[in-house]
Amino acid sequence: MTGGIFGRKGQKIKGTVVLMPKNVLDFNAITSVGKGSAKDTATDFLGKGLDALGHAVDALTAFAGHSISLQLISATQTDGSGKGKVGNEAYLEKHLPTLPTLGARQEAFDINFEWDASFGIPGAFYIKNFMTDEFFLVSVKLEDIPNHGTIEFVCNSWVYNFRSYKKNRIFFVNDTYLPSATPAPLLKYRKEELEVLRGDGTGKRKDFDRIYDYDVYNDLGNPDGGDPRPILGGSSIYPYPRRVRTGRERTRTDPNSEKPGEVYVPRDENFGHLKSSDFLTYGIKSLSHDVIPLFKSAIFQLRVTSSEFESFEDVRSLYEGGIKLPTDILSQISPLPALKEIFRTDGENVLQFPPPHVAKVSKSGWMTDEEFAREVIAGVNPNVIRRLQEFPPKSTLDPTLYGDQTSTITKEQLEINMGGVTVEEALSTQRLFILDYQDAFIPYLTRINSLPTAKAYATRTILFLKDDGTLKPLAIELSKPHPDGDNLGPESIVVLPATEGVDSTIWLLAKAHVIVNDSGYHQLVSHWLNTHAVMEPFAIATNRHLSVLHPIYKLLYPHYRDTININGLARQSLINADGIIEKSFLPGKYSIEMSSSVYKNWVFTDQALPADLVKRGLAIEDPSAPHGLRLVIEDYPYAVDGLEIWDAIKTWVHEYVSLYYPTDAAVQQDTELQAWWKEAVEKGHGDLKEKPWWPKMQTTEDLIQSCSIIVWTASALHAAVNFGQYPYGGLILNRPTLARRFIPAEGTPEYDEMVKNPQKAYLRTITPKFETLIDLSVIEILSRHASDEIYLGERETPNWTTDKKALEAFKRFGSKLTGIEGKINARNSDPSLRNRTGPVQLPYTLLHRSSEEGLTFKGIPNSISI
Repeated sequence: MTGGIFGRKGQKIKGTVVLMPKNVLDFNAITSVGKGSAKDTATDFLGKGLDALGHAVDALTAFAGHSISLQLISATQTDGSGKGKVGNEAYLEKHLPTLPTLGARQEAFDINFEWDASFGIPGAFYIKNFMTDEFFLVSVKLEDIPNHGTIEFVCNSWVYNFRSYKKNRIFFVNDTYLPSATPAPLLKYRKEELEVLRGDGTGKRKDFDRIYDYDVYNDLGNPDGGDPRPILGGSSIYPYPRRVRTGRERTRTDPNSEKPGEVYVPRDENFGHLKSSDFLTYGIKSLSHDVIPLFKSAIFQLRVTSSEFESFEDVRSLYEGGIKLPTDILSQISPLPALKEIFRTDGENVLQFPPPHVAKVSKSGWMTDEEFAREVIAGVNPNVIRRLQEFPPKSTLDPTLYGDQTSTITKEQLEINMGGVTVEEALSTQRLFILDYQDAFIPYLTRINSLPTAKAYATRTILFLKDDGTLKPLAIELSKPHPDGDNLGPESIVVLPATEGVDSTIWLLAKAHVIVNDSGYHQLVSHWLNTHAVMEPFAIATNRHLSVLHPIYKLLYPHYRDTININGLARQSLINADGIIEKSFLPGKYSIEMSSSVYKNWVFTDQALPADLVKRGLAIEDPSAPHGLRLVIEDYPYAVDGLEIWDAIKTWVHEYVSLYYPTDAAVQQDTELQAWWKEAVEKGHGDLKEKPWWPKMQTTEDLIQSCSIIVWTASALHAAVNFGQYPYGGLILNRPTLARRFIPAEGTPEYDEMVKNPQKAYLRTITPKFETLIDLSVIEILSRHASDEIYLGERETPNWTTDKKALEAFKRFGSKLTGIEGKINARNSDPSLRNRTGPVQLPYTLLHRSSEEGLTFKGIPNSISI
C-alpha cells in the first residue's frame, strides 16, 4: 500500500508477532498408515522450491521481508465512511528465536508500524499472507503506544494464502464490548467479520473456509454402495441436532444424501496437528481405515487356534501378556503416538493393551452384585438410573404398536432379597430404583435381532438401597418381541440373584445382557447424543452471531474447542455406516437411528445436573440441604461430586454475566445475543424449536442458566461419561458391548455347555475377539488426555480478556475447583462411603478437575475434544 494516512515524519509503534508454521507432521495428508510411516517433511513456507527437509531455519528467516503484512485499524478515529482508519502496511522483520515467552513450536518476529496522533488507538488489524502455505497466528503485541501503553491481540487462528483466499483477515483487540458499546470505528468491522463467518449457505466448502453453517446428518450412509442410512434431522420421524454443513455432491441413489468422503471443518476448528490431541483423533481415523482390517486379517490367520476367547484368563491375556500376531501384521502398522501402548514394535509381534483400572486390584470384583450396582451410580454411565415411583414399572410405548409392555416382575420376586422390607414400604421410603432400557430397545429389537449374530433382550433391573448405602440388584427382566409381531407385546423372563450352580451362571448372563444394553445406550445417547451432538449447534451459532469481542463469546468459546473437529471425524469413522460403533455395539446399523428416537424427548433445561437429578427422582428439592437438594442415595459419587462442580460453574457464570448484564433489559437489547439464541434454537435444534421448555432469553437468569448448561455439558458431563470408558470397559467381561445368545433353555446343547463350562458360555454370549479388539482400541484412545489438554478453570492464554474483574472471578472459579479436588480425595478415603471405591477398589475420580497426560481416570477438560 502506498500513499497511506501517515506523513513521512510519523512515529513508529513496535510490535511482536508470534506464529506457528504449518506443522511438519501433517497427518491429514496421509491416506494409509499401512503404506508407510509419516516422515518429518517440512512445508516450503515461501513456495520457492526450498528443500523442505533441510532448510527449516532459512524458511523461518524468510517469513521476514514482504511475505506477511499487517495494517493497524483505529478504534478511535474514522475514515470518511465511518469505519476505523486503516494504516500503512508493515512487514515482519527480525526473527526472535529466543523470546522467553514462546511456547512449543512458536516463532516470534519484530514488526514496526508507522503511527501519528491522527490515527488514534489501534483496536484491530488486517493481516495478509503472501506465502504459498498457511500459518497459525498466535498473537500480536503492540508496545509503547503513546498515551496508552501496550495492546495485545490473542489470535489463535490460521491465516491462509491471500491470493487464494482473496480476503483480508481481521483480528480484534482483547477488549470486551457488547454490540451497543463497541467503539464506533470498529462497529462495521465487527459486523463484516460475522458476515464472513456466516457465509451465504451455498456451494461446497473449501479447506480454507471459515464458514459456519447448518446441515442435517445426511452423510452417514452410502446409498450408492447399497448401504443407506436414514437422514437424521429435518423431520418429525428422525429429529436430530444439526451439524456443520459441507455441501458435498449428492448421491445418485438418494438426492437428499451427501456422498461419503472428507468432511469439512471450519479452518480454525482443525488445528492441523499443532496439538498433541490431534494425534489422538488421527489415531481413531487410522484405526478405522487401516488397523481394523489388519485385526480382521490377524483373526482369520489365527482361526486354527480360535477366533473366540476360551476363558476369562484368555481375556486377561490382552493386557497381561498380549496376543501373538502373525509376523506380517505389525510390520504393516506404523504406530502413531496414540497407539504406541497397544502395539509392540520391539520385534515381539505382540498386541498388548494397558491394564484397565477395574481389574488392576481385583480380578474378580467385577463379578459381584455390589460392583454391578455400584457402576450404575459411579461408573461410566451414571445418569440413567431412576427412582422407582410405581409398581409394577410401566412403559410409555404405544400399546397399539408394541402391546402391553408393563413389567412382569412381581412383588414376591423382589421381596425374597429385601430383608423383610415390603415393596410398598420400600417405595414409600424411596429405596427402590430401576435401570430401565425397555422403551429404548423394544422398538428396534426385532430388527437388531435379525442381524447375523445378534441375540439381545431389552432389560429392566430393579435395585434396592441397603442400610449401608450400597445398592443391591433384586431382579432382572429380559424381554424380546413376540415372534408373531411386536404388537403382541414382549416375551419376558425374570432372573433373580443366585450364587451357586447353574442359576448363578444364568444370573451372571442376565447381568451381561443388562450391561450390553447399558453399553449401547451409553455410547449412543449418554455420550454421543447428549454431549457431542447437542453441543455442535451451539458452537455453530456462537461463531455465526457472537463477535470475538462479545462477552458471551469469550465465556463459551473455550468450551467448544475441537468439538466440531471430533464430530466430523466421528461421522467419517465412528458413527458412519459400517463404522466402528456399528461394528462393535449392539444396535449395529440401527445405532444412530436409535439415538434420534431418544432425542425426541431431550430437554435442554434438564441437562442442568440439579434438574436431571430431580427429574429422575434421585434428589428432592430442599432449601436447607447443600446445593438446595437432598440426595435420595447419599453416597452417589457422580451426583455428590457433580453438584459441587455444577455450583462452581454456575457461580462463575453468574459473576461473569453480571459484569455485562446488570438488568434483564441489557439481555433483551443485545442484538448479537438475541440472534445467537434464536438461531441456536430454531436452526441448530430446529426439530425441537416449538418445545415450551426453551429459555426465552429475556432475563439474566435465562442467560446464566443457559450458559451454565452449555459449560457443564461440554466439560463435566462429557468427562463423566467419556474418560471412564477404558478404565471400566477395557475389561470386556465387565462391560460387554454385544449379545450373541439368549439365555439357554434347559435341554439344549447351549444349556449343557453352560452347566459344564460357565466361562465359555459367558464368552459365547458377549463380544467376541475381533469386535473386542476394535472396541478396546477405540475406547483406549477416547479415554486419554493429551499433553496439551486445557482443563476446567484454565485458559489457553492468561490474556483472554482485559477485564480485570472477569479475571478475578475466573481466578476464584479455579480456586474453588482446586478445593473440590481435595474434597473428592477425602471422600475417596472415607471407608464408610462404600460406593466411592467398591469391590474393585477403584476410587471415583472422573470429576476430579485436573489430570496428567494419558489414561488417568480423571480430569475435566474445558471441551469435548475427544
